[in-house]
Amino acid sequence: MAAGPLARILAQIVVPVIAVLARTIPAAYSQALRNARKSGVDATEAAAPVFGKKISRSEALQVLNLAEAEATPEAVQKQFDRYFAANDVSKGGSFYLQSKIYRAKELLSEYQEEKRQEEQQERKQQ
Repeated sequence: MAAGPLARILAQIVVPVIAVLARTIPAAYSQALRNARKSGVDATEAAAPVFGKKISRSEALQVLNLAEAEATPEAVQKQFDRYFAANDVSKGGSFYLQSKIYRAKELLSEYQEEKRQEEQQERKQQ
């Protein structure tokens, strides 16, 4: 019999807490996105999930120690080979750094491929 009043008291506490959280969490998230946009962070990057998050293009260039103008496919491959070998785990290197280097090369290669396809489409349209 004592479970009835206890359940009612518990419900009176839990329901308002859930209602408050349901309003504040989306508001906090949208405020965080606005702050990120103001500071120059790409909002799609900020909204990306934690697992499987892609790095930004500027970060990929920094990881491979390349400037925007130097980022040719040959230069990207050369820097990738150099840094990937230098961080080989069997030689005492870092798996984390190797994965960052790999992701940087992957992103820059994708970008270069997209850019090449866009140029081909522009040529076909002319």
